[in-house]
Amino acid sequence: MYSGLLIILVPLIVGYLLPAKRVSLQKLVNKLLSWMVYVILFFMGISLAFLDNLATNLLAIFHYCLISAACILICNMLALRLLEARFPWQHNHHKEALPSRLHMALESLKLCGVVVGGFVIGLCHWPPLKFASEASEYALLFLLFLVGLQLRGNGMTLRQIILNRRGLMVALVVFVSAMIGGVIAAFALGLPLKTGLAMASGFGWYSLSGILMTESFGPVIGSAAFFNDLLRELLAIMLIPALIAHHRSSALGLCGATSMDFTLPVLQRSGGMEIVPAAIVHGFILSLAAPILIALFSS
Repeated sequence: MYSGLLIILVPLIVGYLLPAKRVSLQKLVNKLLSWMVYVILFFMGISLAFLDNLATNLLAIFHYCLISAACILICNMLALRLLEARFPWQHNHHKEALPSRLHMALESLKLCGVVVGGFVIGLCHWPPLKFASEASEYALLFLLFLVGLQLRGNGMTLRQIILNRRGLMVALVVFVSAMIGGVIAAFALGLPLKTGLAMASGFGWYSLSGILMTESFGPVIGSAAFFNDLLRELLAIMLIPALIAHHRSSALGLCGATSMDFTLPVLQRSGGMEIVPAAIVHGFILSLAAPILIALFSS
């Protein structure tokens, strides 16, 4: 039952246990991670092209994505507002000039282009392309190993995680409310409860959730999970500057797992350096939880 969870954890743990503090090694790991994400998403697009009843399945992907994203994000934002009302975040707000949000959004949309490119190539149904699913499994194991190296390279200790109360609180609220949203989405879409919970467990980490969900539930659910979490990141990029001054916890929680990497510069420039420790802890916890929860609910 837990073989899928073990397959996910082993490369993740092995990567985390290896020393990766050299700057040159961290740069190499980051580059390899970027390349592997593109490779795996390309394979995902190819697998999507081999689906039977393709037009019907594309409509299903769109439907699953919109409903699940709406349920999860609404639950997240309501819970985060309650957290703000109960425990206001005292801070000295310093807002800096932001990079182009359009440019950052386009960077995220490039990943959609990779999936579409793989899909278009897969439509030719060249026989070797049938092995795209198997190839993506091996690529996934390597990617998880690299994720473990990256987490170790960030130097985040258990002491730092426990001591940052705000980052821990926001991560816990996002986790619990996302699970509630996943349950609601499962009922709304007529899906098994475990499927809805798995779709809610990506926390914005679209590349990983899309890959793992495709392996466990097929290309339709996997693609819906990918676009669900991609939508979360795009909304975070657009809404952080508007939310950060008066709804700081909501701005952080909306980022999900990406608060320790892709959306961190937006958080820092909008909310000042004092938000960075909470953002790193918040993103670290959700990044660690995402593959474990998806694998657990996929068992």
